[in-house]
Formats: sequence, C-alpha cells, structure tokens
Amino acid sequence: MDVEIARRHRPLVVLLGPTAVGKSRVAIQVAKHFDTEILTADSRQVYRGMDIGTDKPTAEDRQAVPHQLLDLVNPEEVFNTGWYRRAALEHIERLYAANKLPFVVGGTGLYIRTLVRGLCPAPQADPTVRANLKQLREQTGRDGLYAELLRVDPAAAARLHPNDESKVMRALEVYRLSGRLMSAMQAEHRFQDAPFLSLLIGLQRTKETLDRRIDERIDWQLAHGMVEETRSLLDRGYGRELGSMKGLGYRHIGAYLANECDDAEMVRQFKRDTRRFAKRQMTWFRKECGVEWFLIDEGESLEQVGRRVIIRIEQFLHDHGALQRS
Repeated sequence: MDVEIARRHRPLVVLLGPTAVGKSRVAIQVAKHFDTEILTADSRQVYRGMDIGTDKPTAEDRQAVPHQLLDLVNPEEVFNTGWYRRAALEHIERLYAANKLPFVVGGTGLYIRTLVRGLCPAPQADPTVRANLKQLREQTGRDGLYAELLRVDPAAAARLHPNDESKVMRALEVYRLSGRLMSAMQAEHRFQDAPFLSLLIGLQRTKETLDRRIDERIDWQLAHGMVEETRSLLDRGYGRELGSMKGLGYRHIGAYLANECDDAEMVRQFKRDTRRFAKRQMTWFRKECGVEWFLIDEGESLEQVGRRVIIRIEQFLHDHGALQRS
C-alpha cells in the first residue's frame, strides 16, 4: 500500500493479545499491506538461541517481513523494560524517517505500556546493587528476596508474583538506588505520557479455543526440537537458575532432563502453566485503557482477521489525518 505517513501526528499501531491467539500470522499480513516492519514486544524473544521455545518467527517469515527487537541479548544477560523501550524508540524514529508506519506486535504488556504511555523515571540498573541482590537471592532463596520487597515496598510486592524474580529484584534495586518506593514512583507517573497517537488492537478467542491452540502449539514445539534446544542451552552453560531459563517450557524441560519428572508430567505442567500465563496476560490487557478487542470466531481464518485489522487501521489513520494516499 502506497501511503504517506504524516509525522506531525506520530501514529503508532499495536497488535496485542495472549500467547497462541494468532498475532504473528495476522501481523505479517498487516505489515505487508502497509509496507512496514514488525517491532516485536516479547520479553522472551529478546534472547539469542531460544527460538523454538519462544515461538520466534521463522526465517521465511523474517524474509517476508523484517522483524525487529529479536535476539538482542544472550540468555545470561540482564534485559529490562527500559532497555527495550530505548531500542524500540530508535526503530520507531527510523521508521518515521522512512515514511513507514510503526507497527508493534506482542504479548508483553509492560513493554507495550511503556511505549504507549512512557516509563516512570526510575534509576538505571546498577551492576553493584544488582550483584548484592543476587547474593541475597543465593543466601535466602527466591522467597527471601520477595520477603525483603514485602518489608520495604509492600504495595509493589502485592502486584508481583514471588516467582517473578526479575521484577522483584528491580523494585528492590530502585529502592536501594533512590531511597524511593517503586510503587510510589509508578503511582506518581501513572503512565500518562502520550508520545504517540496510538491505536491498540487486541485479539482474543474463547477460553476453550485458546486452550486448544496452546496445547497444539506445545505439541508442535516438542515435536520440532524444543527438548533438544533446551539441552543445548544447558550444555552451553546456561543454567536453570537464569531468568531466561525459567521461562515457559524451558524450566519444565529442564526439570525433565534432570530426571525430576517424567515426560508425561513435564508436558502436563508445561500446558497447564502456559494456559495460566495466557490468563494473566488477558488480565493485564483488560486493565489497559483504549484497547479495541477483536474476537476471533471459531470458523474465521486468520486472513479474514487480518483484513478486519487492516480496515480498522486505515480508518484510524484516515480519521486522524495521519494517512495520505499518494
């Protein structure tokens, strides 16, 4: 599609939704139509070498449409929301300069929120403080780390799961660096910045359909080398204690390879926890303001969904004077 993007309006389109809903296939169709790229918003796809388990786009998909913000760090490296936002903004400005529509696709709600509404001004990560917190984690375990956050910032702790070690550690890091509570900083900021004219489109399915698709995806991943991918990562020294290796599937297969469960139990827990994760994603997204939800009917093809999304984006750009046909 040949259009001129009016930069003064700074449009940004986001396609979001839970895992396995069908975002990737729809996104490729939309990106092709608008002759643009896909800016991925996925906190797991930033890790190199973790391809099958994070459902990264295939080489064929990447050849059809450029995908950005993948493979940014190695599995042992720390990566946070602030770094994601800076990297994403660089691509967004590059696309504006090339007269292309920035198109963000993903399921990591915090990444999307900070792009659309800004990031509260918390201090940047500090290697010394982070090392001290890791030492605390080694001495007291994950529960001890969470107990420390409960002590200093109970409001932040109430919003986080004890197993979400990276976010727990980040909240403690902010407190130690600034003397201020992460919960208070976020309450003051309230994510009210609006650097872009944003359209947020969410894809959803019935619970029964999404659960089935999750099961089918996991069966495909296991049949196409996810066990071998996990074994390779472990053999290369990426231990099970790393945050990246605690992601869905990798932690389950790691336990299986360590003979802590059999194959059937690994698959059962992998599917169960992925369904729970999808539910948490939807809980987050439903709290976001301004998301326009597209319910995908059981008999509706992803091509039909893509056409619906394209029509809505064209209407949005036209209504706001951000799209001019040439």
